Amino acid sequence: MHRHAQASQALHRAKPGFALRGEHERPCHHPRVSERDHTAEFFESLYAGAGDDYSQIPWARLSPRPVLMNWLDAEPPAAGTVALVVACGLGDDAEELARRGCVIDAFDVSPTAIDMARHRFPNSSVTYLVADLIHLPSSWRERFELIVEVQTIQSLAPSEHRAAVAAISTCLSPGGRMFLRATVRDDDELALSRPWPLTLSELRWFEDEGLELTARLTPDDHEFTHRAYRRPRRDAHSRP
Repeated sequence: MHRHAQASQALHRAKPGFALRGEHERPCHHPRVSERDHTAEFFESLYAGAGDDYSQIPWARLSPRPVLMNWLDAEPPAAGTVALVVACGLGDDAEELARRGCVIDAFDVSPTAIDMARHRFPNSSVTYLVADLIHLPSSWRERFELIVEVQTIQSLAPSEHRAAVAAISTCLSPGGRMFLRATVRDDDELALSRPWPLTLSELRWFEDEGLELTARLTPDDHEFTHRAYRRPRRDAHSRP
């Protein structure tokens, strides 16, 4: 049986969309969630429906991811590093970067998610804002020295994956680095509903956008990948 079909059958009983197992939450595909769903409405409905019960938000860990923390520990960002957290949700990864001295913009397409993050961290230095990944501010072009992207692209329909990769990559400054966590599938493997895991060929789009793959932070396990990228610095004599 196909591995994503196996995961779906095993986990539908736990919770539609995802089932959490610490760092190893397993994606499953819910038949009522189709490619035609409007992404913003889907996530706003989910966050609004959860209320104060964060357990109803399948990907909410309420703590930063250990793989991310290990990556930051290996090359600690300098104080004042300008950083971006993509689809920040409840804010835990953003707050960890702020704790380490970074200057953070963190966005989500769901206004309720942003309200939740602000409520959880009322004294935060993070700038939380509502934004659409496909339509980010033009002022963010090559602005950020560090980017954290965790399982956002897969929440979009495959027809939007290319634009999402480009949007994220465009925000990274020369010399900047990026942490990526994503579910993955083989190029010939179908994904019929949210989440739509990235294919290996789609991951190579980051390199097409001018980023360099610098590390595979964990072994690819045919389900998740954790990768580090960097945008090369421009030659001092080259034109911007």
